[in-house]
Amino acid sequence: MPIMASLHAQPNREKQFLFLVYVLFLLSLSLTPMSATNSHLSCGGKDSGPVVHTTPLVRFLERVQDTALQTYGHSGFDPKTYVDLSLKFNLSVTEEAFDKLPKTANGSISVEDLNGFIKKYFKPAGEDLVYAEPVDFVAEPHGFLPKVENPKVRAWALEVHALWKNLSRKVSDSVHQHPELHTLLPLPGPVIIPGSRFREVYYWDSYWVIRGLLASKMYETAKSIMSNLIYLLDQYGHVLNGARAYYTNRSQPPLLSAMVYEIYNRTGDVELVRKALPPLLKEYQFWNSEIHKVNISDAEKRNHSFARYYAKWNKPRPESSTTDREFASKLSNDSERQQFYRDSASAAESGWDFSTRWMRNSSEFTSMATTKILPVDLNVYILRMELDIAFLAKVVGENTIAEEFLKASQTGHKAFNSVFWNEGMGQWLDYWVNNGAACKESHTWKAQNQNHHVFASNFIPLWIDLFNSDTPLVEKVTGSLKSSGLVCAAGIATSLTNSGQQWDYPNGWAPLQHMIVEGLSRSKSTEARAVAKEIAERWIRTNYVSYKKTGAMHEKYDVEKCGEYGSGGEYIPQTGFGWSNGVVLAFLEEFGWPKDLNIDCN
Repeated sequence: MPIMASLHAQPNREKQFLFLVYVLFLLSLSLTPMSATNSHLSCGGKDSGPVVHTTPLVRFLERVQDTALQTYGHSGFDPKTYVDLSLKFNLSVTEEAFDKLPKTANGSISVEDLNGFIKKYFKPAGEDLVYAEPVDFVAEPHGFLPKVENPKVRAWALEVHALWKNLSRKVSDSVHQHPELHTLLPLPGPVIIPGSRFREVYYWDSYWVIRGLLASKMYETAKSIMSNLIYLLDQYGHVLNGARAYYTNRSQPPLLSAMVYEIYNRTGDVELVRKALPPLLKEYQFWNSEIHKVNISDAEKRNHSFARYYAKWNKPRPESSTTDREFASKLSNDSERQQFYRDSASAAESGWDFSTRWMRNSSEFTSMATTKILPVDLNVYILRMELDIAFLAKVVGENTIAEEFLKASQTGHKAFNSVFWNEGMGQWLDYWVNNGAACKESHTWKAQNQNHHVFASNFIPLWIDLFNSDTPLVEKVTGSLKSSGLVCAAGIATSLTNSGQQWDYPNGWAPLQHMIVEGLSRSKSTEARAVAKEIAERWIRTNYVSYKKTGAMHEKYDVEKCGEYGSGGEYIPQTGFGWSNGVVLAFLEEFGWPKDLNIDCN
């Protein structure tokens, strides 16, 4: 961690760096939004945005992935496996051997030859991330989940707690010594992985993993995850989607400040905050940079700047290259294909990969238009970042920074409502930018550009205090949630559209349950808090019953039916599972489980 390590060693340089980042922040406030933008950035039309290229190894592994699909066929094929392989020999030797493999008349390679090549030249996917014994794991921590009185639930909670050991990893020595042989990126400390095919640490997953670790009293493991993400931010200028070479061109929902805030609230570690503040300011700059920002002139003719997801990539995603190219083959020209690739990668940056939320036509995957959408949740995360930085800056005595960020959050709050709030629906709605207009221009707000479809993201603003402290607003939004159709037998559905995409109906996801429930429960509305408790109980119950049936925690759940895990999307259902474990433990810590309350499906 070169920058952060040197700052730690030299306090004066830390102050200088903090001051420099702060000056840049003030300059960004004083400039007309996006006044420094590149004229080629566009909200529509031909793609000409920035691209961060992958490594030669990633490009070669995409060739292996493509060949594997031709050789093995679609059944059971997971393209990510092949870009997660590590080399036994250097790339030039491996590539030369690959090019010499015998081919049939149609250019394919036999199963026997490809099997032999992979066995000889590669180590298995995941072998470069090795088990790490958590330093702070205790089988039953002192003061663990005191509100859980039901013995069955308590026994299960301890089993979920024990899963942290199963998911704890560190980067192998080989990655540190020979990074050119791996797509896994070197990291300074241990991590918790989501599980199954997700063999590396992921950005936004880590927030809910950390919430669970805090419930498990595993504070050092939580700090290690945070430090690894700061390391990636230091190395690449933003926190990566995940710790792989093929993820360097995109981020994920910006929740690093929320992680720091939660860890500090449990530990009181002021030094942690002091080290984290400069990187948080750096990340704030990234999400307020020209590629992410779009200007909107609201109904009162006031200009505001909002964020969108925008991956620095316009080619097939390496981890799904074969899939992306298959979809893109439906498009008529290279320009359309490049735009599709960027919108797909940007949807992956959102964490919602994939959903009809990003599509112009819910039945056509290639109608993806992620970069034309101002998402409600992304802009809430940025508001939360401002509030977190204001709080954390005050903790370490940086009062000027604290005041400026608090002021920014107050201004942003008003702007947010002017563009996203829909009074008739009682929800905040994503805003679609007119196609074909350059993003450096200011777009005039139009009511018809709000996406009137119902998504769980429409309720995410409740998560932060700027919104959940307004009791009349909370009660209106609670009524809207109850009548929306999203609240089902086993939790909150992601959307009302059953598209076959995994971020749509009937799937429910742990992060969405948690943010909405936590927002409702923190309000002063009796009704909202009752709804929060009911949803949390449904979610805990479905996780419990599914675990008892399958022996595993799952990535997502079918909220139509209690005890059923979810499906759909690009890959088979995954188990493990980091954020699901974290949310269950966080819910049990907050709400408990009475001794006489039934845990089985009704």
